[in-house]
Parts: sequence; C-alpha cells; structure tokens
Amino acid sequence: MSNNNNANAGDNPDTLINRILNRIEVIGNKLPDPAVMFAALLVIVWILSLIFAQFSYSELDPRTASPIVVNNLLAPDALASFLANMVTTFTSFAPLGVVLVAMLGIGVAERSGFINVGIKLLLNNTAKFLLTPILILVAIVSHTAVDAGYVLVIPLGGIIFYAAGRHPLAGIAAAFAGVSGGFSANFVPSAIDPMLQSITQEAARLYDTDILLNPLNNWYFTAASSIVVVLVGWYLTDKIVEPRLKGVQIDGDPDEIPKIEDATPQDRKAFRAGGLTMLAGIAILVAVVLPENSALRSPTGEIAAFDAPLMQSIVPLIFLLFWVPGIVHGFVAGTFKESKDVIMAMSKTMETMAYYLVMAFFCALFIRAFGDSNLGILLAMKGANFLQSLAVPGPVTLVGIIMLVAIINLFVGSASAKWLLISPIFVPMLMQLGISPDLTQAAYRVGDSVSNIITPLLPYFPLVVVYCQRYVKSTGIGTLVSMMLPFSVALGIVWTAFLLLYWTVGIPLGVQANYLYPAG
Repeated sequence: MSNNNNANAGDNPDTLINRILNRIEVIGNKLPDPAVMFAALLVIVWILSLIFAQFSYSELDPRTASPIVVNNLLAPDALASFLANMVTTFTSFAPLGVVLVAMLGIGVAERSGFINVGIKLLLNNTAKFLLTPILILVAIVSHTAVDAGYVLVIPLGGIIFYAAGRHPLAGIAAAFAGVSGGFSANFVPSAIDPMLQSITQEAARLYDTDILLNPLNNWYFTAASSIVVVLVGWYLTDKIVEPRLKGVQIDGDPDEIPKIEDATPQDRKAFRAGGLTMLAGIAILVAVVLPENSALRSPTGEIAAFDAPLMQSIVPLIFLLFWVPGIVHGFVAGTFKESKDVIMAMSKTMETMAYYLVMAFFCALFIRAFGDSNLGILLAMKGANFLQSLAVPGPVTLVGIIMLVAIINLFVGSASAKWLLISPIFVPMLMQLGISPDLTQAAYRVGDSVSNIITPLLPYFPLVVVYCQRYVKSTGIGTLVSMMLPFSVALGIVWTAFLLLYWTVGIPLGVQANYLYPAG
C-alpha cells in the first residue's frame, strides 16, 4: 500500500512493523520443526533425569505425600521399559484418537461440499449493515471444519465486501480476525475442544492421577467469547481498519478479482438434504437422551456427568453429525458418485494428518518420559512455591500465561504442539496454587488465538497476503500485519479482561468445569 500517495500516513508504521516481523521470521526459522523439537526434548529429559536423580528434595509429591524422587530414565531397567512400551505409549496417546476420529467425519462433510455450501449460503443472504458481524461469526463457526475458514471464508470476505461496494481488504481482515484471531471462540463444539481437554487432563494427572476433565470444559466460555470477538472485530473493521483503507486504490487485475457466485440450485438442494439429515440426527439424539432411563445418561440419571455415555461419546457424535450429512450432501450434489468416493474423501483427510501423526509420536514419547521422570512435578512444586512466596494474585498469573503463550505462538504455530509442550508445567503448577486445569486451559486458548494474525510463521499467512494482492498489488507482509495489529492488540486486552471477569463472577467455563482446585 506504500505506493499510494494517500497512504503515506501508514508508511512508517508499516515499515517499522515489517522490520520487526522480518526479524521475528529470521529467529523463528532457526527453531527446529515441532516434531524434531519434541525428539530433542525427549533426549534433554533423559539427560536431566540422570542429573537430578542424584539429589534429594524437600518438596512433597502431592500424589504420595512423600518427598519427590526424580527417576533416572537412562538406567538400564528404565530404558528397557521405555522400548518395550514405545508402541503402547504412542497408540494410547489421548489426543491421537480424538483428532483422527473427529477429522474422519468433518473431512467427509468438507470434501462433499456440505460445509462450504452452507457457509456460502449464509454469507450470500446477509443484510449489508450486518455484513461485518455475520462474516466474523461465520469465520468463527468455520473452525468446526478446521482449515475451511482459511481457504473459503477469508477469500469470500474480500469478494463479498467488494460486491457490496466496500473495500475488499477490510472484508479479508474481518474474516481473518474471525478465523484465526478468534480461533478459540466458537458456539459449536469442535475437534479442538476434546483435543485440548485430553492434553490438559494428561498434564493434570501429573498432580492428581484420578482427575477427570470434561471434553466441553471450556465450551460456555468459548461460546460467550464468540460474542466478544464479533463485537471487537465489528468495531475495529468498520471504525478503524476500513477508514484507513479508503485512500488505498484497488489496482488488481480485473480478470483475476474473483466474482461472487450464487450456490447453484443443485447445491441448495444438496445442502437442504444434508441439513435436514443433520437436524434429524440431532432430534434423534435429543429424543434418546431425554428419558430418565436413557442409556446415554449416567447411572445416576445425569446427562453431563463424567461417566455419562453421552459425554464419553462427544467425539463419535461429532464424527456422525458431520459424516452422515456429508455423505447425503455429496450424493445429492454429485460430488460423490459411489461409496468409494466417501472412502477416498476420508483417505484424503487422513493424508493431511500425516504430519500430525509424526508429531504426535514424538510428543507421546516426550510426555511419557517427562511424567516418568518426575521432573514435571518437581518443577511444578518449586514453581508453585516460588509464586506463592511472591504472593502473586491469581489474575496476574493468568495474564502472565496469556502473554507468554501469545509470544510463543509467534514462533510455534500449532495449538496442540504448544499445549503439549507447556501444559505439563503450567497445569500442575497452577493446580498447586488453587487454579483449576479448566481455567488454565482457557487462559492458554486466549493467548494461543490473539497473536495468530500477526505472525508470518502462520502456515496460511502467505496465502492471506495473496488474497489481498488480488485487489491491491503492493500488499506485503507489513501491509497485512499493520492491518491486523489492531485486532491482535484489542482482542488480547478485551478477551483477557473478559476471562478475568468470567472467573471473578464465577460463571461456569464449561460442562463440569471447576474454578478452584482444592489444593492439598
């Protein structure tokens, strides 16, 4: 945008931000791949266990009420056990099955066109004055389909704003803020919920081996956060970002600027069929759950209890509620011709999970070694004692976690990779301070979201730059970051304050989520 004389006021900030981001990119590129990082951390844990096993400690292990003992993982018997259990360690890794099963169903719904047509129909039938909030809302809901928002909603944001006579870059910015900046906000439970919960539960069991967390332990908070993200994004888009863009000329190639296309009658027919199938599935589920003697209720008749089959079936239900409607939509729309096409859609989805499998393998081994060594519980106890000695208020601790995660997110983009890395430290440490794993996870999710939109290391960041260049040829990393920086800062401040208010008032974070863990 610096080529436009009317945008001179923004040149210096763009240049400054660009220099800062280039430096961050250089530093970030020096970090190893997350899978390699976990492999290296595994070796580091082995070495540290050998060193720290030579000392005795006064801190008590809350699981045994005895002094903590660090186990030497390089001892012959420990190494033999590690090798003998390596396969089981990987296959029993809690997040593995959660992610793969959910993605099998969502992948069919996405590749059949069911999710894409639904998003397109919703955006195409929106009043102009509600364009911004509806676009951000749809961007938030698109998290259910994982990457659908990046490849569909963000470019559609530009197309729809352009068709409505508004600046297309403002539409791209609003959609990007909803898809990526509001990544942890969603009215609809998605695969990310049970995935993070399973990681949090594994980390919490370093402190309490019997603790159970609900897969929807942050759902109430993330649903309410959707309203926060929509309101903040709406205000910033219409009052700050778009006014700055008024002097920026649209100089893209007219032949390359995408034209908005209505869903075809066949698309609409297929979506109605798939949508009715999904509604029928939900209705059947409700009908089955309502009777007091329902097989999906707990033995005591509760629906949301941990031992209720309904709560234990969240991931399979996500699979079915997207898999079946996706199949119906595919056959009606013609994207599926035979049953083999459904299997191929699931296979293609699993191909995209290949990297996750590699990363999960090393993550599982690292988590197992970290837990077996007792280094995590030692660090948690020492860290908790240190924080207690400082008498740091709980809100300050939570703000610190959010800021730290936001900074780490500039270098490590994967939500699961970061949480797998730091949850074994923060979750048990804060449990010792009286802060529940549910609240720690919520703080992590806020920090993990707000800096997504300003890091070039986000895998989809270059793609968003390309979307912008369709309309403004001079768009670069600095241009996009300067456009998204207000969203990042505002969401970081407002969302953090919202979480603290949530905690202070005592509103439930989610299904059976606790606020204070009864220490001791």
